[in-house]
Amino acid sequence: MIHRPTSSIYSISQLIFTKKCSFYYSSSTSLIIVNDSESKPVSSPFYNLLPPTQNPNNIVNLISSILKRKSFHLSIFQNECKVILPHLGSHEISRVLLRCQSDYSSALTFFNWVKNDLCITHSVQNYCIVVHILAWSQVFSQAMKLLSELIQLVPDEDVYQSLVGCTEDCNWNPVIFDMLIKAYVKLGLIEKGLETFRNNIEAGFVPNVVACNCLLNGLSKSNYIGQCWEVYEEMGRLGIHRNTYTFNIMTHVLCKDGEPDKVNGFLEKMEEEGFEPDIVTYNTLINSYCRKRRLEDAFYLYKIMYIRGVVPNLISYSALMNGLCKEGKIKEAHQLFNQMVQRGIDPDIVSYNTLISGYCSEGKMQMCRTLLHEMIGNQIRPDSVTCRVVFQGYAREGKLLSALNLVVELQRFGIKIPENLYDYLLVALCKEGRPFAARSFLIRISQDGYVPEMSTYNKLVESLCRFDNVEEALILKSEMTSKSMKLNLTTYKAIISSLCRVKRTPEAETLLEEMDSSGIVPDLEIMRVLINGYCEQNDVDKAVSLLKFFAKEFQVYDTVSYNAIFKVFCEVGNVAELMELQDKLVKIGYVPNSLTCKYVIRGLQKDLELDDDILDRDLLEV
Repeated sequence: MIHRPTSSIYSISQLIFTKKCSFYYSSSTSLIIVNDSESKPVSSPFYNLLPPTQNPNNIVNLISSILKRKSFHLSIFQNECKVILPHLGSHEISRVLLRCQSDYSSALTFFNWVKNDLCITHSVQNYCIVVHILAWSQVFSQAMKLLSELIQLVPDEDVYQSLVGCTEDCNWNPVIFDMLIKAYVKLGLIEKGLETFRNNIEAGFVPNVVACNCLLNGLSKSNYIGQCWEVYEEMGRLGIHRNTYTFNIMTHVLCKDGEPDKVNGFLEKMEEEGFEPDIVTYNTLINSYCRKRRLEDAFYLYKIMYIRGVVPNLISYSALMNGLCKEGKIKEAHQLFNQMVQRGIDPDIVSYNTLISGYCSEGKMQMCRTLLHEMIGNQIRPDSVTCRVVFQGYAREGKLLSALNLVVELQRFGIKIPENLYDYLLVALCKEGRPFAARSFLIRISQDGYVPEMSTYNKLVESLCRFDNVEEALILKSEMTSKSMKLNLTTYKAIISSLCRVKRTPEAETLLEEMDSSGIVPDLEIMRVLINGYCEQNDVDKAVSLLKFFAKEFQVYDTVSYNAIFKVFCEVGNVAELMELQDKLVKIGYVPNSLTCKYVIRGLQKDLELDDDILDRDLLEV
């Protein structure tokens, strides 16, 4: 149990040490040099011999007198007193602000003039004073704005203690400490907000229910479940009157914590305190039960709502429909949808998407199309979720061409398809082995300014190359280059492999040179297809040259490519050249294996067979 201290805020503030900052204003620049100092500015008695507008000791009086006039212009003062403006430091700014406590408008005008016109960065104390003045004058929106600005300006500063420290010199409203909690939460600094809450209680400031609810909501969204209960219980101990919003937040916390069974006891306690569950409470519980596939409990609450006079809304129905769809009960979900419409609730994009997703998972694409046209007729435009769900449904059913036709229909209705869905359709067509349909589709949608992702281009290039349509692949390569896309290994590998398969190995080799000049290192697969391509064309000299190139330039030694060259030599029985080649390749790092030896033996056999044939022919001629 926390005991409220009996001491006043003034005794508390004596325990807090605040640093005073002195500011130096340079006439040659708009930047301010800030020096930490505990001492007050030193004034010279000779300053009093100067005219008032040149006496630095008179700067606070001059500014204060100008601010008290009905029509004042600080810009005129800025020109007339430019000699003493460099003496306007943090201490002087604070003194001026304190003299304006009864007129928040003048204080705020002066504060903004210093910050915006003189380009002086205010100290924490300056901010705290003006915030106190605004809160005392009940100008809460402006006070909250400057409080948030201060927190962002000095995120590591203890703003709470600085605010307390300023209460000795200026009027203050305890609500400022509630505002500090809300400011921290709104800026996402939940832990700082909780720390301020604890500091307030320790100092005897009882936060109001709005600040507590704001903190509870922030803690809940950040998954600080234990801290939520700490704040909730503290509210009860301090006598803070918890409201429906408080209970709804805590109901959500219980559901989020995976303990909806404890909600019944919590609701009973809520009713004991005089509050009845409202639509938010019921929707939170229904959604939680549906997510946990406890439809019976969800529909029980749905019935209880009517008994207690709480009418289900769009959120209630959408949660129940989603739960039914997840259980595969699409027909029941559609019946509930129709029941909702009959009760005068207009469906939205979420409720339509829920049904469409359910029908897509069942493969009932015609029903999806009907719902799609129905929602368009009701002036509800399909969004990216709708389109993705339907396109994926067609893809699962192997009906991608129907998806492409749907794209045309949607465009006719003026509905813009997200570009990432174009990427999805193009890749899906390639995976289904329809590169020509994908290419045609790309040409059509490119007219509207669509540019595919690099990965989408590569998928299309790979798919075309699998069908050895290398001409179209080369056209795509040119398109990619014209759009300043940096080609990668995937693009080159697909095209080089296809060129080698269609006996255009020399062209493939030119792409290898292009890769080298672009700094792209070819891999083992590229090496093999190029050497194998030359071997199939019996151009062993080129194959050997490439084998040496890869070994010297990239330190790649591939026995498979090495044996492919040996195989060609052995098939023609050219053993003499083969042995000479082997000696050269051994010197650069190649080592023969068992398959190499097998090819050499076969070559020797062929060589002997050729010698026998020549001998037989010579004998016949004799």
